[in-house]
Amino acid sequence: MNSESTFNHSSVAMRKASQFALYALTIGAFAIGMTEFIIMGLLPEVASNLHVSIPSAGLLITGYALGVALGAPFITIATHRMQRKALLILLMVVFIAGNALAAVSPNYTILMIARIIAALTHGSFFGVGSVVAASLVPKEKRAGAIAIMFTGLTLANILGVPIGTFVGQAYGWRSTFWVITLMGVIALVGIILLVPKVKAEPSSLRQELGVLRRPVVHVALLMTIFGFGGVFTAFTYISPILVDITGFSPSSVSYILVLFGVGITIGNIYGGKLADRKLMPSLIGFLILLAVVLAVFTLTDHNKVLALITIFVLGIAAFGIVPGLQLHMLNTAKEAPTLASTLNIAAFNLGNALGAYLGGVVIDYQFGGGLQAVPWVAALVTCLGILFTFWGRMQMNRESRD
Repeated sequence: MNSESTFNHSSVAMRKASQFALYALTIGAFAIGMTEFIIMGLLPEVASNLHVSIPSAGLLITGYALGVALGAPFITIATHRMQRKALLILLMVVFIAGNALAAVSPNYTILMIARIIAALTHGSFFGVGSVVAASLVPKEKRAGAIAIMFTGLTLANILGVPIGTFVGQAYGWRSTFWVITLMGVIALVGIILLVPKVKAEPSSLRQELGVLRRPVVHVALLMTIFGFGGVFTAFTYISPILVDITGFSPSSVSYILVLFGVGITIGNIYGGKLADRKLMPSLIGFLILLAVVLAVFTLTDHNKVLALITIFVLGIAAFGIVPGLQLHMLNTAKEAPTLASTLNIAAFNLGNALGAYLGGVVIDYQFGGGLQAVPWVAALVTCLGILFTFWGRMQMNRESRD
């Protein structure tokens, strides 16, 4: 066998190893995504079993989101000297422990604590996972690699949540958390066996935190908060919109959300590919598409067929921006990629919380017609994200000239 043939075989083997490593990260992302969203499908069962109100059970979602947003930067700072594979393993062990505790929780308080424990791993896993995924492939394919990992999150919406809801309704909500715990164990084994050791660049805590003093990083976070915040301004209230305005039956909503999930999977994959080619133009393009689709939804939500088409395209636009926003943050803060990437995951969750809050204000105060006005208010939030994106682009150009 000549040297060229040996090189080709070695190259093919390395590519396959990288793909399997990405798949291990994807399984972890699937399990974490399922944990984040599953309570939405099991609220009545959890509330009834633990003898709390539906709104109180809903706070399990809020507690998780706050655990992600507040815990992510602290976990990353505390572990910034750890080798990244070891950190991923540690995060997955804690995630497994949190979900196992949820499965055996005797009361509401313990379940909330379990949810927060699991949430502490969320931001750091996606932050570190994004850095590791990007390191497994050539530079021109980094956004695509990040998108593959985030496919686990999109599949969690399409498959994980509906299946987990069915299991929880049929066998009790605790059984769903045992399923998630098993998925975490599978991901842990995959990470141990398949993910290579990726050394973090040596840095001090001062250097890590120093990235937060750069205005361009602040703007990148605002891009994520408002760009993605528009999605949850509308999506949080998608069920009442479809039932009260469009006229679908409540039982149809879960099937429609599968259609949305197919859209976000397509958007995630092609968003990554386009971001690898032209990062900022593709990101701006998807954000503009998102704003337009949200605005148009104000009109199409009165017609069932048009509403379905709009929701599908909304899914594409919503997750078409995710790989680009994450890669932009990695490019913006190269000297502290893990912390910056994790902060960006926290920014996604802050956008979720902000969007849900704004949509609720519009409904409660009947602003612009209440529920009917939610989509175009969501479009305005996304427009703020577009403005911050143009601002961030100008800042990056200014830095490169300096």
